[in-house]
Amino acid sequence: MTGPIPGPTTPSTGAGGSVAPAATAAPRAGRAQRIRRTRRVLAFLAVLAVGGLALAALDSGTRHGTLDPRSADPYGSRAVAELLGDRGVTTRVVTTAREAADAAGPRTTLLVTDPDLLGTTQRGVLRSAMDLSGGRTVLLSPGGHSLTDLAPGVHTKGDAASDTLAPACTLPAAASAGRAGTGGGLRYTTTLPRATACYPSDGHPTLLVLPTGTPGGDTVLLGAGTILLNESLAEEGNASLALQLLGSRPDLVWYMPSLADSDPDPATRSGEDKSLFDLIPAGWSWALLQLFVAAVLAALWRARRLGPLVTEKLPVVIRASEATEGRARLYRKAGARDRAATVLRAATRERLAALLGVPHTQAHDPSALTPAVSARLTGEPQTRDVSALLFGPTPSDDAALVALADHLDALEREVRTS
Repeated sequence: MTGPIPGPTTPSTGAGGSVAPAATAAPRAGRAQRIRRTRRVLAFLAVLAVGGLALAALDSGTRHGTLDPRSADPYGSRAVAELLGDRGVTTRVVTTAREAADAAGPRTTLLVTDPDLLGTTQRGVLRSAMDLSGGRTVLLSPGGHSLTDLAPGVHTKGDAASDTLAPACTLPAAASAGRAGTGGGLRYTTTLPRATACYPSDGHPTLLVLPTGTPGGDTVLLGAGTILLNESLAEEGNASLALQLLGSRPDLVWYMPSLADSDPDPATRSGEDKSLFDLIPAGWSWALLQLFVAAVLAALWRARRLGPLVTEKLPVVIRASEATEGRARLYRKAGARDRAATVLRAATRERLAALLGVPHTQAHDPSALTPAVSARLTGEPQTRDVSALLFGPTPSDDAALVALADHLDALEREVRTS
């Protein structure tokens, strides 16, 4: 070949091909760069972990003991339990359907805080107790699956638009309490006779009172548990309504269903399969969203560094022949004869243009370079051979590529000596 294939700038070595001191410093600089990059990544991950733990701690501090009569947190219900205690009502907390059914009776109010957590077996046990006890049962936000067993003939009608609603019924407890925060949850509809519908939202009640088969017994459906929370008990008529609904009997059984008390098969617990997102706690969904946003921002930050390829000096000083051989091996491994032939011809055309006085801008113009080369030659090859040599097609195989390199070298030597 007539010279090295153009590529990254390769500074020349000293006498005997010795490597400059920069060659020994380069690996050290590369290690330092990798250490700095690793430290930045670890610091970024540490910040994400600390932020996630802080958010989880803050969220757990405000949501602990939701609707628990022993909890003084904003979402607990200790305040209403203490007010009931001042009026002579004893409160007992149970966590299994069997305990709740055994405690139910004519002098008992049974409060179920989350009926939708109950499985088929637990709903059956609870339904039998409701029909035979002669007491009151209060169901908080029962959905379509639990209503089928616990309150047949009642259906949900979506969420209530307003949080605070007017009673609009003749129920004594609602009439004396006035406006209360029964909205913000589910609405109901029913065609059952003797059902009392209160606190309607868009024509559908958020509180239903259904008489049971046993004299003196009834079932209360409350679309939201807002009136029982510590943070909202003092608003509007919430306290009055809560005390009258839960304090009509001397004993209050506060049933808080748990996953341990539900059916072993999750599919039978709710009547349908739960998706992965249904099983993720509400607080963690925000944490996952923040992690996703952070990952997107990190990707954009790293992608911003990508740009066009630039020619840089090699990190170590090597012989020009070694760089040429290395690039040639890469071309051969990739089978890039077209790229290799193009590089060889372009380099030859530029050198010939400099020898013949052809402007650099016309070095790759066949109409300008070919006549100049042919005029310098005294014999063969003819003009058409020069044009095919400098601007011809891609060699068909490696042997043809080697022959092309030899012909280009011979052409350049002839032009130099003529």
